[in-house]
Amino acid sequence: MAEIAVRCTMVSIMVLRGRDTLLVRRHDACMDGTWTYVAGHVEPGESGWQAALRELREETALIPQALYATSFCEQFYDVRADCVQVVPAFVAVVDEEAEVRLNHEHSAFRWLPLAEAAEVFPFGGQRDLIAHVQREFVTRAPHPQLRIALE
Repeated sequence: MAEIAVRCTMVSIMVLRGRDTLLVRRHDACMDGTWTYVAGHVEPGESGWQAALRELREETALIPQALYATSFCEQFYDVRADCVQVVPAFVAVVDEEAEVRLNHEHSAFRWLPLAEAAEVFPFGGQRDLIAHVQREFVTRAPHPQLRIALE
C-alpha cells in the first residue's frame, strides 16, 4: 500500500504587539501578494523554536520580548512535495515601539487586531490559528510552561 508522507519542515510565528498581530505580504513566486504571518523552513541542526526566532529576525528584524510554543499545528497538503505538512506555531510578543524592517521576502506589513487579521488571511488553518492565539494568548495569559527561555 502506498502512503503519503507526513513532514514537519516549517514553523509559523504569530507576532503580537498588544492586541494586534503582524501581517506581512509575501513577495515571492509561491504566494506573491498574499497576506500572511511570518513563517519559514527549519534549517539543519535547528530546533523548531530556534527556526522561529531566526525567521522572525531575518524577515522582520524583530527581537521578541517573549517567545511561546503553542499547542497548535497547522496542517495542509503540500502539492509540490506530495506530503502533508505539519507546521508548529509559535507566538512572539514584541514591544509596542518595535520597528519592523522587512527583508526581500515581503513587500509590505501592517498591524491589525486579530479579528481583522482573520478576515484577511486566505487559508482556514490561518484563521484557526488566529482563533487559538486569541483564546490562549490574548483573552487569557499563556501558561508559563509555554514560554521559551531565550537566553
